[in-house]
Amino acid sequence: MTEFSRQEATNLPTDPYADPKVWRKAMVKYQQPSRAKASWQLINTLLPFVGVWVAMYFVYDVSPWLTIPLMILAGGLCVRLFIIFHDCGHKSFLKSKRAGNIWGFITGILTFTPYQFWHWEHSIHHATSGDLDHREEGEVWTMTVEEYEKSSKWLKLGYRLVRNPFILFTISPLYLFLIWHRFSSKKAKLSARLSVLWTNLGIAAMFTTGILIMGLKKYLILQLGVCVVFSSVGVWLFYVQHQFEGIYWERKSKWDFVAAALQGSSYYKLPKVLQWFSGNIGYHHIHHLSARIPNYRLQECHDAEEMFEAVPVMTLRSSLACVKHRLWDEENSKLVSFKYLKEYRAKKKNAA
Repeated sequence: MTEFSRQEATNLPTDPYADPKVWRKAMVKYQQPSRAKASWQLINTLLPFVGVWVAMYFVYDVSPWLTIPLMILAGGLCVRLFIIFHDCGHKSFLKSKRAGNIWGFITGILTFTPYQFWHWEHSIHHATSGDLDHREEGEVWTMTVEEYEKSSKWLKLGYRLVRNPFILFTISPLYLFLIWHRFSSKKAKLSARLSVLWTNLGIAAMFTTGILIMGLKKYLILQLGVCVVFSSVGVWLFYVQHQFEGIYWERKSKWDFVAAALQGSSYYKLPKVLQWFSGNIGYHHIHHLSARIPNYRLQECHDAEEMFEAVPVMTLRSSLACVKHRLWDEENSKLVSFKYLKEYRAKKKNAA
């Protein structure tokens, strides 16, 4: 299918689902967690993850270079673990809140993410996604063209650096997961802030165990390699879910929840193997419409419900075009590249 367009987005078949009672009723039947499916997902993710680490331990002594394919595999499994972590925070993965919190904490350590604090931040993202007046917690830094033009030269430079693809998908992800997540915010509740501390202690214990078993050099090289893959893929997935052609963004006064979900979150149709590793998160439009649907039921919901038939599809190939997006042109309701600034400035000059 083609890349998203604003025209396609505004023609999505939200009726008769414009009434919240209608679409909520349609989503309820998919919100029931399955202990069997959740348990199988934990088994088919955690056991291979441990197995790959064991393989890396032995293969490294033959040749560190031979561990690269295994690092990629472990990184992919780490992405899948993060989706489990993500679902636990939404209380959708398991029916038992206690079990969900336990597994959320464990997978949070494995993915370097504080469970309660991250989900406090993530809840803000769900509540404000697509709202131009609330681009704060848990978002990719995005400025409007007008905001960029009014910024100082140093802020412009900083923004260009942050939005540079190399930094955005390599350095920034590592900084986010390894350093940024080690700290909390005073805005969060005490329990959320304490989760950062407990996660840090868990990570310290994991590192200590790994170093004692493998040695400092081997463990750090392997762990860093896995983190590079996991963090880069994770940030890429989040980026293309909310930074694509035809994206929905409105000021608070015009913001609409259903439109923000169906038009502001992508349907990223990945090859089956990548869909498995990414835990069906490509059905992001459904996730934002109903976060209580477990990842293992998202495809079922998408295939069964008529309201999703005309949702534009973004493929792996077409998603590469998302890299060019840098700024939001509020006047024309579209994402633009830095090259657009020359045209924008010429228009403003002529208008003056």
